[in-house]
Amino acid sequence: MQHDLYDILKKAPQSYWLTPPEQPDYEKLTGDLSAEVAIIGGGIAGITLAYLLYKEGLRPVVLEANRILFGTTGHTTAKITSQHDLIYDRITTQFNKDFARQYAAANESAIREIENNVRELGIDCDFKPESAFVFAREEANIPKIHAEVKAASELGIKAEYVESIPFSIPIKAGVRFDNQAQFHPRKYLLALAKYIAEKGCSIYERSPVVDLEEADGVYTLKTAGGSKVRARTVVIASHYPFFNKAGMYFARLYVERSYIIAVRTREEYPGGMYIGLEEPVRSLRSQMSGEGMLTLVGGASHKSGQAEDTRAYYRALIDFAARHFTVEDIPFHWSAQDCMTLDGLPYVGHFTSDMPGLYVATGFGKWGMTNATASAMLIRDQITRGRSEWEDVYDPSRFDLAASVKNMVVQNANVAVNLVKGKLEPLPEDEDLAPGEGKVVERDGRRAGVYKDEAGKLHIVDTTCTHMGCELNWNSAEKSWDCPCHGSRFSYDGEVIEGPAVRPLNSGKSVNTFAKLFKDEF
Repeated sequence: MQHDLYDILKKAPQSYWLTPPEQPDYEKLTGDLSAEVAIIGGGIAGITLAYLLYKEGLRPVVLEANRILFGTTGHTTAKITSQHDLIYDRITTQFNKDFARQYAAANESAIREIENNVRELGIDCDFKPESAFVFAREEANIPKIHAEVKAASELGIKAEYVESIPFSIPIKAGVRFDNQAQFHPRKYLLALAKYIAEKGCSIYERSPVVDLEEADGVYTLKTAGGSKVRARTVVIASHYPFFNKAGMYFARLYVERSYIIAVRTREEYPGGMYIGLEEPVRSLRSQMSGEGMLTLVGGASHKSGQAEDTRAYYRALIDFAARHFTVEDIPFHWSAQDCMTLDGLPYVGHFTSDMPGLYVATGFGKWGMTNATASAMLIRDQITRGRSEWEDVYDPSRFDLAASVKNMVVQNANVAVNLVKGKLEPLPEDEDLAPGEGKVVERDGRRAGVYKDEAGKLHIVDTTCTHMGCELNWNSAEKSWDCPCHGSRFSYDGEVIEGPAVRPLNSGKSVNTFAKLFKDEF
């Protein structure tokens, strides 16, 4: 039976959040315009910020590369919680108690902001108050749980020590945060987008920003379609910043993928949201669907573009679910991509100290529902009031030597290894491809990515990432070309799926040259 459950992997991944409701198409930007505030990115940070700025009397413009809410926001676990693993004791120890206080206040406020918006606008988005748990399975981690309960409680969070959770998972200790919540993120954000659009705020889809220039305090954004947007205030909320000319964000962020399966079980879900402390991390929450209760099982993360077979991570989650539940069906499975910072705290606020009017929101880790909402609130305050009470802990220009240097060396060494490895690693010369299979191959000294679709048609791309030149790897589960250096992802036809890359693979070296070399080989 357990191996029969693997049959779901024969289907393309599909996020539960991206099933109906249908969403309206917003038009593509086709001309030039000026804006009070231009927001790059139509995920939870960008849409929430646009809504908050509208309430302050501004008319922001949102520019989305694809469709709003189809990126990381559409592939989340959607836990609305200030409980981000054991973060409060870590911030207190690694930084100081004031930073921990700011972070706690920001994320607790984000929970209440979402709750208030749901109530005030009457949004039907499955919002449900829940408790959140972190559990430890190893005795050595009991002191860490105690320390987190103490640190969180001193910051005003209702935190309790627990010794069990209502699953067949033996634990040694855990911490419970009350007054947390869960929801359907897309239903919530589609309502915010609809509200601001009806009030005169412009949302443009399929309008990727590919360049940014500044002159005399005015920023000019250039889209792939040739349009220009001019604004004195610009917010980059595109998940991973596409702008490389300042800030060195490519050296201060790394990207991880994690996986989720939606399971229909015979057992009744007991309530609550859960995440394990030790590796391999496993996350649990419920979601009511039109066909009954689903249990969302998540975890199994790795650096983007650095996995031999991404389907193995789904299989690991299926195995976990089968050990702890009577699994009747797995109707959905999907993966998410998260930007991680060197010191574990997001970068939110002024893009650099010498670029007034340019803001960034990135590096939410795997806690984007509250961190993105808090980021929108923080940037709103900086734009409209000049400062935010949380800006120090989120400051993109902060640099803590102990917290960042070691991780910077490790992460950038990893980038360097993958950059060189991709250029020098020997590749297979004469291997056939099965339908649905892709791989990097070499002919006459040329490297190419080749994918054979189910109809037998070949799709051939240049595998050099258009962001900073790393060589891409094949993602067997998602049928995509993924960058092991900075996390850019491309379809098997070379179109950008996720940044920081802004140009498709087909715009690099001539793919036609590769096609001539490969057309008779497979």
